[in-house]
Amino acid sequence: MALLQLDRLTLRFGGLTAVNDVSISVERGQIFAVIGPNGAGKTSVFNAITGLYQPSSGCVRIDGRTVRALPEPADVVRWGLVGLATGLGAAVAINANTLWDAAINQSAHLQPFPWSTSWNALVASALQGPWTTVPLAIGAAIGVGAAWNAWRMGRCTPDAVARAGVARTFQNIRLFRDLSALDNVLVGMDRHLHARGWDAALRLPRHRREERDARETALRELEFVSLGTSAHLPAGSLPYGHQRRLEIARALATRPSLLLLDEPAAGMNPAEATKLMELIKRIRDRGITVVLIEHHMKVVMGISDRIAVLHYGNKIAEGTPAEVRANPQVIEAYLGKEELG
Repeated sequence: MALLQLDRLTLRFGGLTAVNDVSISVERGQIFAVIGPNGAGKTSVFNAITGLYQPSSGCVRIDGRTVRALPEPADVVRWGLVGLATGLGAAVAINANTLWDAAINQSAHLQPFPWSTSWNALVASALQGPWTTVPLAIGAAIGVGAAWNAWRMGRCTPDAVARAGVARTFQNIRLFRDLSALDNVLVGMDRHLHARGWDAALRLPRHRREERDARETALRELEFVSLGTSAHLPAGSLPYGHQRRLEIARALATRPSLLLLDEPAAGMNPAEATKLMELIKRIRDRGITVVLIEHHMKVVMGISDRIAVLHYGNKIAEGTPAEVRANPQVIEAYLGKEELG
């Protein structure tokens, strides 16, 4: 089963269609690149995956689970019927004697058996008094609550997507510039910390233990991206390339199974881009699937297992680097014959 699936994903903003009927499947352990000219809809795809944008149509599946903003109509009907059945069952159980008398004792002497009269008697009895209306209301509440819980567990919002194991970086660096590099990484670990407010206020052992473990993990992530010596420096004072690496370290601190990198090589010189390629390969070797948006073709062609090409919101090609390199539509729409060589 694919880790990430986009099934006919469409994003519309007023009269503008930013992404049109795009389907992509990313297998576990892949490095998958999404390329295309500016305005092709690449970042919009990332925003849909992470819940910043809600799909106009189509869906996003993470590890086989559909994430969405609203419950499907079938879910509402299904859980509504569960609530109705629960309410009727409770009403019958509480009023069994009354219903038996209305349906059987008062009608059994008539031949043939008066089904319509019995059903009318059942309904009339069920609508009388709090001992029937209360169970029905409770059943309805159960149905509504179950539908709401089904939506809550499947909604496509950034926090829910993060809990599903997805982390990302951004095209424009978004660090807490006045915090240290270490503190920036610790922010990424927040969802894995379980100590309560009173644990922190009272400095209880649970809080101290989690704080110690979190710092050790954050330092390991900084070492992993070659920023161990910069742990206590303000993030805003780091060179541009190091800030890119710090964003990746913060994303890795969330312990993702899927990492989305939005133009990680932007602004890097050739030496930094080469080191970035090595880093992304090491991330993949940790068992993390990587999807990246990138304009740096040497990076894309050098590390990607598969590539999807977007143009004006449409997917015009998908395949291995060699297949994409040779695709006439891609050459004409984006890469250019000279750049591909």
